[in-house]
Amino acid sequence: MDDLRTTLLSFSAEDRKELGRFIQRQGKAQKGRLDVRLFDLLLQSREYTTDELLPRLYPDDDEPNATAYYALRKRLLSHITDFLLLRQRHHDPTAASSVRGQLTLAEYLFEAGVHRLAWGALRKAEKVAQAHEQYELLNTVYNLQIAQADSEHAEDLADIIRRRNLNKKCAEEEERAGMAHALIRRRLREARLHGRAGEAFNTIIQDVLREYDLQEAFARRPSLLYRLLAITRSAMLARGDFMSFTPFAIRCYHLMAKRHGFTPAHRYYQLGLLYMIAHGLYRSRRFDESIGYLEQLKTVLYAEPRSYFADFYPKYTFLLAANYAFLRRNKDSIQLLEDLLKGRETALAPRDELTARLGLGFHYFAEGQYQKTNRVLMKIGRSDRWCEQQMGLEWVVMKNMGEMLVQLEMDNHDVALNRVRAIERGLRERVEEGASAYHHVFTYLRLVREIIENPEVVKTPAFRQRVEEMPHALPEQREDLQVLSFFGWLRARIAGRPYYEVLLAMSNEQ
Repeated sequence: MDDLRTTLLSFSAEDRKELGRFIQRQGKAQKGRLDVRLFDLLLQSREYTTDELLPRLYPDDDEPNATAYYALRKRLLSHITDFLLLRQRHHDPTAASSVRGQLTLAEYLFEAGVHRLAWGALRKAEKVAQAHEQYELLNTVYNLQIAQADSEHAEDLADIIRRRNLNKKCAEEEERAGMAHALIRRRLREARLHGRAGEAFNTIIQDVLREYDLQEAFARRPSLLYRLLAITRSAMLARGDFMSFTPFAIRCYHLMAKRHGFTPAHRYYQLGLLYMIAHGLYRSRRFDESIGYLEQLKTVLYAEPRSYFADFYPKYTFLLAANYAFLRRNKDSIQLLEDLLKGRETALAPRDELTARLGLGFHYFAEGQYQKTNRVLMKIGRSDRWCEQQMGLEWVVMKNMGEMLVQLEMDNHDVALNRVRAIERGLRERVEEGASAYHHVFTYLRLVREIIENPEVVKTPAFRQRVEEMPHALPEQREDLQVLSFFGWLRARIAGRPYYEVLLAMSNEQ
């Protein structure tokens, strides 16, 4: 496998377009540039060997120069690096890129002899780094200040050294936190493998924090708490254990809010913590409590300046709509998502627009508005391959299954059966039918196929028994509200009741 090609394929379709345009802007705009040509060749559906690439890049050379080819690869990799650095600067939520930018500017100005302006850049870098707890970068700022202390524009050297030594303690604390995070992640994974992640959860975290003397640090620094909860949340997501994670997250959040509070510089972390809690409560089926934390999130989100609004507002809306659906407020869910798609509050990124359209389709379906469901799914207007690159295979499978059920509800049985076959065929091309992650999908599709071929089968005891056994066969981490929503359709068919009523009843089952 060509590592450079693998790197390029890791980008989303939209990012590849942006990268291609970025490369075009580098250097002279001349026809047939080899770095652009190599970029295009590496993104072809077929993977070429080096011997196949050389004549395509150098068609006029009888014996293409391999040395020139490897230099070309280095140039392309350099373009990728520059592109990622530029993108990071635009998307960095912690202001680290701003500090790096000021440092780079200061270094250049010192070399150019513009010391007054250079020291101004260093002071700005120090201020931003302190506000956003960028302690490692702050150490670099102080070291450069010390190196340039002979300048007539410099600050007092003794004071710089004092600030540097105070910061060094925080930087060392940050390093210990990094090691603690790695240990927590590993020990939670080991506990999960032994089937005791839930009971070991609190003990593992407390032991590691005590071992690295970090109990107080995590109670006063939002950035460390956010990283800790993000790691533990990922571990608990893997097995759907929100009952253990969510109370812990709530305790940590309120302890920090009470003791130290959140400054405007901590807004990203505060929003992230509130979202984790609200999402955990939703997945634990504590819908009213989830909405309560979403209201807190909204208050922070609308505070001036509206930092991170475009990142968090869609997430807030999706989760609020999901909660409303299980509180008999599905029409409010529809209104929220319709307004979001109209862009009244913020423009949507491609991923958010896809999420909004699929979610809106779900809410229309729950109301029995199948024509509207069909139209909103058709408005996605993208191929499955493009959607998979943006959202992943699982999202595409859910979309296709939703389309299949819509066609069945509209009595387009032949179309629905073709959709079943297409989903099965697409999955078999990617995974083994017995693979644990998608075994339940194949089982579900077989049950739907039987209904399409013989609608009366839902009245047979054998079919009902298979449907009742299905949730117990789901992988533990998959038994969530999204998956159970599809299972609810089967139950509704068997019971001859409205789908939404069955889904609400299921959401109250423990």
